[in-house]
Amino acid sequence: MIDLTTLTIKKAHDALGRGDFSARDLVEAYLAEISKKNKDIHAYLEVFGDVIAQAEAAQKMIDSARAAGREVPLLAGIPIAVKDNILISGRRAGSASKILEGYVAPYDATAIAKLRALGAVFIGRANMDEFAMGGSTENSAYGVTKNPRDLSRVSGGSSGGSAAAVAADMALAALGSDTGGSVRQPASYCGVVGLKPTYGSISRHGLMAMGSSLDVIGPLAKTVSDAEILFNAMKGKDRFDSTSIDVDAPAAASAKPGAKKPVIGVPRHFLKGDGIDPAVMRAFEESVARFKKLGYEVRDIELPNIEYSLAVYYVLMPAEVSTNLARFDGVKYGLHKSGANLLEDYLNTRGEGFGREARRRIMLGAYVLSSGYYDAYYNKAATVRELLKKDFAKAFASVDAIIMPTAPTPAFKIGEKVSDPVAMYLEDIFTVTANLVGVPAMSVPAGSKSEGGKDVPIGLQIIADSGREDILFSLGKAFLGEVE
Repeated sequence: MIDLTTLTIKKAHDALGRGDFSARDLVEAYLAEISKKNKDIHAYLEVFGDVIAQAEAAQKMIDSARAAGREVPLLAGIPIAVKDNILISGRRAGSASKILEGYVAPYDATAIAKLRALGAVFIGRANMDEFAMGGSTENSAYGVTKNPRDLSRVSGGSSGGSAAAVAADMALAALGSDTGGSVRQPASYCGVVGLKPTYGSISRHGLMAMGSSLDVIGPLAKTVSDAEILFNAMKGKDRFDSTSIDVDAPAAASAKPGAKKPVIGVPRHFLKGDGIDPAVMRAFEESVARFKKLGYEVRDIELPNIEYSLAVYYVLMPAEVSTNLARFDGVKYGLHKSGANLLEDYLNTRGEGFGREARRRIMLGAYVLSSGYYDAYYNKAATVRELLKKDFAKAFASVDAIIMPTAPTPAFKIGEKVSDPVAMYLEDIFTVTANLVGVPAMSVPAGSKSEGGKDVPIGLQIIADSGREDILFSLGKAFLGEVE
């Protein structure tokens, strides 16, 4: 019997290497959990029919490496859930949208190809907000994903299915995408680790675009070490993505054993809003105290323009959405609804294929890019984005990392905010800035709030300078007490 509740990638790798259990045994254990739980949680839109065959192929890789005396790849045989907007060759991918109903991916995303080469097993397609637009997975065209910690609450979004799959032991790890917090916020809500890497550090080739200057693929896992393993496996420059970069961290003093610990900054001026749940602030203050007890210097910092981040994001992101989603017209793939002429074909297909939130953001984006409003909205937002980058550059000249809550509240009740888009958007207030600036950020479990007899998770967000995921991993492991 495999204890999935305490299993990590490293533990599974070691057990597979010793022959304690096979890759097939491991996958079947997760399939059994999916069979028991997915009907209630709805983390998966589809469980792939070839999962056992994938596991057996991974076992051959493991056996071959052992026989030859070679090191077994860390991810060989590891079962991973994949968000529905990341392409896997020959598999359906639809961004949880009716407009891509029946679409089958013709190639592997670069991140998938890298994981496949290491023997990872892809269990299935994880549910999400349609085209990654939302913070609760309530915008999926195929139904909401429930929070494994409390089935009356949302799992977060847009990578809610990925976070729920990991939290419910229906996958050992998962892939999500993060445009404004879509990996970190569901990680916070579900009590797991979620990493949004440096922009461009993981290729976007094969990721369905939402906001092209903001999107990045990121891992969700039980531990910081697992997130690090997945990041290292997927990172690197890619000829199919011109925005991709190499991000080998420098051997900085703060990252060397025995050297001075990283200095942590807190933008307290930004943590005084009325919308922050008192339990979130208590958990945050306890997190600050924990870092101090561990010997880290924590100092207050100023980020003068951070209060404008949410407004900037909700101008720039819809503008990019309206451009990226213009390609979905029912002509070449996905849903097609006929009309009296080509224009009616477009209108019928898009009107029926896109959900309410997707239509809202497309219209908002078209508006801010339109003649007469481009300078008033889009250009001003782009200008403030540059100011934010300067603010962070200045902050990182004096501190190595910045911490704040991941979300202003714990997971809310299903249906509680669905009719109030502004309240939903405010859940992104602490996460969008890292995407606007392009720096890496990670959410780690940092406590919980007791409500209705359930412990609802709360997350802590750690932010570092571009390419300094190593600092996030170092601080995250120290915070959670992970032993190297």
